[in-house]
Amino acid sequence: MSKAVGIAVVRNRVKRRLRHLVRDRLDLLPAGSLVVVRALPGAGEADHDELARDLDTALQRLLGGAPRSNPPGGDPRNPGHPGGSAQ
Repeated sequence: MSKAVGIAVVRNRVKRRLRHLVRDRLDLLPAGSLVVVRALPGAGEADHDELARDLDTALQRLLGGAPRSNPPGGDPRNPGHPGGSAQ
């Protein structure tokens, strides 16, 4: 996890939250899947619910459930990136 996420305490908290969230969603993935979850710098300030929403959005895109778009508040420098806290 990048130091851009925050200090060690923050990085570890984000790591624990993401592990917990992914564990609850493993049954959505096809058997034998390998998935890398990368925390973006904003993940350190995101609460548990925001991380869950961003992870669900990323998994929907991964599994073909939602098209990529630039929602309000997205990153204008990168129109294909919604600007969330987890990728």
